[in-house]
Amino acid sequence: MAHDLEVSILAAGIGSRMRSNKPKVLQTLAGKPLLAYLLDVVADLKPSTVNVVIGQGADDVRAAFADIDGINWVYQAERLGTGHAMQQVVPHLNPNSRSLILLGDCPLIRLSTLERLIEVDAPLSVLTVEMDEPFNYGRIIRQGDQISRIVEEKDTTEDQKLIEEINTGVMAADTAKLIEWLSDLDNDNAQGEYLLTDIVEHANQSGCQVKGWRVDDAIEVTGINNFAQLADLERALQQRRTQELMLSGVQMMDPARVDIRGHVQTGSGVRIDVNVIFEGEVTLGDDVDIGPNCIVRDSTIESGAIIRANSIVEEASVGAGAIVGPYARLRPGADLSEDVHIGNFVEVKKSKIGKGSKANHLAYLGDATIGEGVNIGAGTITCNYDGANKYQTSIGDAAFIGTNASLVAPVTIGAGATVGAGSTITKDVDAEVLAVSRGKQVSIRNWQRPQKPTQQEK
Repeated sequence: MAHDLEVSILAAGIGSRMRSNKPKVLQTLAGKPLLAYLLDVVADLKPSTVNVVIGQGADDVRAAFADIDGINWVYQAERLGTGHAMQQVVPHLNPNSRSLILLGDCPLIRLSTLERLIEVDAPLSVLTVEMDEPFNYGRIIRQGDQISRIVEEKDTTEDQKLIEEINTGVMAADTAKLIEWLSDLDNDNAQGEYLLTDIVEHANQSGCQVKGWRVDDAIEVTGINNFAQLADLERALQQRRTQELMLSGVQMMDPARVDIRGHVQTGSGVRIDVNVIFEGEVTLGDDVDIGPNCIVRDSTIESGAIIRANSIVEEASVGAGAIVGPYARLRPGADLSEDVHIGNFVEVKKSKIGKGSKANHLAYLGDATIGEGVNIGAGTITCNYDGANKYQTSIGDAAFIGTNASLVAPVTIGAGATVGAGSTITKDVDAEVLAVSRGKQVSIRNWQRPQKPTQQEK
């Protein structure tokens, strides 16, 4: 976009109807703060300035976006209306620019919509939408193509209440004119506030064209005032995302029970069962099958892999043809090669597991490097933590670790070695040997098991 575009986001709302101490723009939609959606989309416009108006909870909002450069935070000490919020931005505006005004609680507006609005050939352009039930929205009053006024719900006549074209709050204006119109605002209205919408009337009085750009998809311009509306928008967004995946060839057993809180890239032949949550950046290869009740976060799952029911995969890599679960947990740094099996109640953390290795049940593998074709028996634990430091376990190719083994790191198990069931291994084990470490079994005759006292003895 043109280098002289300036963006102002009105984000000082406190969300009083949410009854939350969190600023409204920090409430999350699909796992992401509302304001983050707008900052992402306006970044693609490449504006010269991004002004964000903040108020109560300003420090929290700044802190949440401390890693984003180039934001000009503008503090609104008193909340006296949207027009008053923009008046606080005026000292930071370049009169020779074009200004785009957005609302911080209206997160899903598309880049293409903003581009079209900015390019409308008029000193002031207003983004509108038609609603079957326009209650509580400002109505667009037209004289032909000219928008003559925007009337807020509280100020509407009975005839005006029937108008279905409503104001979205999103506007684009020539900045020099905008500054002039903002200086003329007053609070003589039912709300007793300085309303940004009143600049439409001032633009008309100064002989300027005011044109509308009507958006077709209401989800783009839906604002949020309470948690019920936030939940409705969440469902609408999830429906949009799951629809896009299904149209690209992903099979979903029930798209209403899949949540995408980030971005999912898929190959062909992918199948997703119910109650699955994707978070962050997720990549699914061809023919991946995700079972019910799974959470996949910031992970890559290669072609043909199966994630069985009730499993959690977080910041992990799952190789082609691998099987995970049911009831398995892959923690950050878990790196499974192809055809690995991680079964029920197995936890893997910061470990690389070689091709074809198996840990089918009841094991903890942390800070380990495991070779190819290794069998990990039930109840095996890599004892990687001494209370202060963590240590590595290395297991060579084709090793066999028997049931209920404790491998006390740092320790190395050689290729082809066998660890007998119930062993606690504290020293390195050479390749191709059997290591057994058990206490001697003793049978004590005439032993009396302790008895609970009788009622009289109590």
